[in-house]
Amino acid sequence: MAKKALIVEDDGNISELLRLYLERDGFEVRQAEDGGRGVDLARSFEPDVVLLDIMLPVKDGWQVCREIRTFSAMPILMLTAKGETRDKIAGLEMGADDYITKPFEIKELLARVHAVLRRTDASPEARPRRLEFDKLIIDLDSYELVVDGAKVDTPPKEMELLFHLASAPNRVYTRNQLLDEVWGFDYFGDSRTVDVHIKRLREKLEGVSDQWRLKTVWGVGYKFELGEE
Repeated sequence: MAKKALIVEDDGNISELLRLYLERDGFEVRQAEDGGRGVDLARSFEPDVVLLDIMLPVKDGWQVCREIRTFSAMPILMLTAKGETRDKIAGLEMGADDYITKPFEIKELLARVHAVLRRTDASPEARPRRLEFDKLIIDLDSYELVVDGAKVDTPPKEMELLFHLASAPNRVYTRNQLLDEVWGFDYFGDSRTVDVHIKRLREKLEGVSDQWRLKTVWGVGYKFELGEE
């Protein structure tokens, strides 16, 4: 079955160029010229990947990304003329999976699309998608975090970061490793985005259990530490 791509872009020339190359690459494609229509198509079309411009009429890309994240973890690749690091971090922290700045090479964009799909298409058999610890459940199938018996609203990237750390307890990851393995293909953003996500996770998890914790390894990075009984 063909993968489905949604293009949310108000520049007709760019949208048509993307459609042409994605269809040539085997994708079934839908297009939206404004953010409101983009959200509607994300719900009804259920694409495998969204290519999302930031400067859009009706609803901008930031708002579209936030709204999509309320009902789906579908991969979002943001397209924009804004190239500043703070804009990249903002998009990724809202739940985008990757970010590419205009003008871009079509080959690079397609490579990024396929890279993000490889990350999200890993078969459930490849590794467990649900981890359980004392007073903590991390479930990537439903993208639910349960802390001390209560579901805690958690953005997808925070979930993926926590899951990645907890999948290898007591292993130390550098910030660059986490950027590469969680954010993925050629992420050029500031490594401080990892610190921001860790800080937000700690606010949700601090003091819940004495059997595990998110620990900073100074000068190196972070680990999900399991303590001894």
